[in-house]
Amino acid sequence: MDQTRPGSLGGVPIAFVLDVDGVMTDGRSVYTEAGKVQKVFGPDDHDALCLLRETLDIHFVSGDRRGFPISAARIERDMGFPIEAVSSIDRLAWIGARWSAEQVIYMGDGIYDHLVFRGVGYGICVADGDADARAEADYVTVRRGGDRAVAEACKHIMDLFFGGRQRFFEAAQVGRGPAVAGDWSSRATA
Repeated sequence: MDQTRPGSLGGVPIAFVLDVDGVMTDGRSVYTEAGKVQKVFGPDDHDALCLLRETLDIHFVSGDRRGFPISAARIERDMGFPIEAVSSIDRLAWIGARWSAEQVIYMGDGIYDHLVFRGVGYGICVADGDADARAEADYVTVRRGGDRAVAEACKHIMDLFFGGRQRFFEAAQVGRGPAVAGDWSSRATA
């Protein structure tokens, strides 16, 4: 089954904006009497994002006010990417204030994300995302949120917009590309 539909992206994308909860995580949170204390982030997503780091402006958004410190610790402190708290219903306006929305790839999963997909150049939804979001997305991953869906999306982006993923992997392997999360050499960023 072909899960790709043509998007409205005019030319080469300049930014990749990702929701955190339900995309980088499986969307679940752990609570104690102290409140929200834990989120689980999936494997490989950081490595794949590092491959695109020099090609796209990568930003994260989260509508989870109570869990924002947890998301910021992983995304900003550990991975080195910017993250902002942005309401789910304000995301398209937030994107439009920073970039030409037609040149943005947005990855989401939530009940308002189908509205964002309509306004950006290319929309990617995780396999377990909201039904309206999946229907409106240009690409739906095979993987679920928090289970390598972002890595899958990154490889899809490399293939669709940048002539294939092989050159990204080769550049990283010979040290000509960006440092990747699994790189323990002195050039590693996280």
